[in-house]
Amino acid sequence: MANKIKVYGKAQNRTSLGIAHAYVVMYPQATLEDLRKAFPNSICPDKGVPENFLPVEEAEKYNEKMSLYFAKPDEVIELQDGTKVALCQVWSKPSFDRMVEHGSLYDIEVAEFEKAMKGEKGGYRLEYLNGYVPPVAVVAKKGLPWWLWLLLALLVAGVVVALCLPRGEKVVEVEKIVEREVIVRDTVYVQQIADIESNFNAAQFAQGSADLTDDAKLALHDLARVMKQNPELRLRIEGHTSAEGDAAANQTLSEARAQAAVDFLVNKEGIDASRLEAKGLGSSQLKDAEQPDSEVNRRTEFEIL
Repeated sequence: MANKIKVYGKAQNRTSLGIAHAYVVMYPQATLEDLRKAFPNSICPDKGVPENFLPVEEAEKYNEKMSLYFAKPDEVIELQDGTKVALCQVWSKPSFDRMVEHGSLYDIEVAEFEKAMKGEKGGYRLEYLNGYVPPVAVVAKKGLPWWLWLLLALLVAGVVVALCLPRGEKVVEVEKIVEREVIVRDTVYVQQIADIESNFNAAQFAQGSADLTDDAKLALHDLARVMKQNPELRLRIEGHTSAEGDAAANQTLSEARAQAAVDFLVNKEGIDASRLEAKGLGSSQLKDAEQPDSEVNRRTEFEIL
């Protein structure tokens, strides 16, 4: 069957939000439980929260210390019954791939997403394909006899259940992907860490500061999930600076930045300190030697021990 909706997104977590939104557009009578059945918790085991989807008022409790759900007014998914739903924000590449695969079960296609530039908020948009026109939700009007309301409710419930059931061959595809993920886990987490490191470096420290930004904390939370799933994994976190300023001060600053990341993982995420090392290298290993004062030299690197 031809796909009906195409999702264009920036950043994989925002694209995941777009997939969920597309599902609700296609099935306007969907409830929170329908969303959870269509995109179960097993899709995203690294989210750090109990559910992929939560009512906004519950999701906001998790956002008090760190942004773990899309709960802002322009981010929530509003269902036909009035429920406002928030989707979890933490999506590793394997989890995102599973979300895309489940979306395809409902004729939702995902375009190659473009990563948001530094300082740019990610987003998504939907495009209707092959002449597809979204259905309009059925709303019971006053004055209808009770038996007609009941009949409409039963018809809608039957359609929703039928649509939410995965289709034979594609279900096997999803199971194969999950199974392969387990088998090659030892190599998968290497790529996960590379992705997390990239996100952590994008959330750069302010010049002369070792304070973690909210985006850096979110990347470290994602890293902690990988470490908890792989208890044998040990990491060295190395801090680097640009060449501007005093060399001794740069060395101290690089050590403080690496230690700030380690302290967050130990004190906030519960990672055993014996699995982590912090090392400061100052400006001794410039990433861009031709521009020693460039901000690309102010970075962290994760090394698997």
